[in-house]
Amino acid sequence: MGNGAKAAQKRERNVAKAGGTAKSQNKTNQAALNIVCQTCKQAFLLTTRAPALEEHAQNKHSKTMAECFPTYGK
Repeated sequence: MGNGAKAAQKRERNVAKAGGTAKSQNKTNQAALNIVCQTCKQAFLLTTRAPALEEHAQNKHSKTMAECFPTYGK
């Protein structure tokens, strides 16, 4: 038996042991997109900090953070 067959058998055992399918985080990631730019409607993760939002507002729209994200921090 070659190493390729051993690896395939190990993968099969691990899948059976783990319960079958991999779990996706897409639903969790979509729920975390709470901050939305009011100008372009781009969504940002809830954990995005003010400097990144300020950079977006300046670079994309030449506006202040308060104009693009009026509800941030409230």
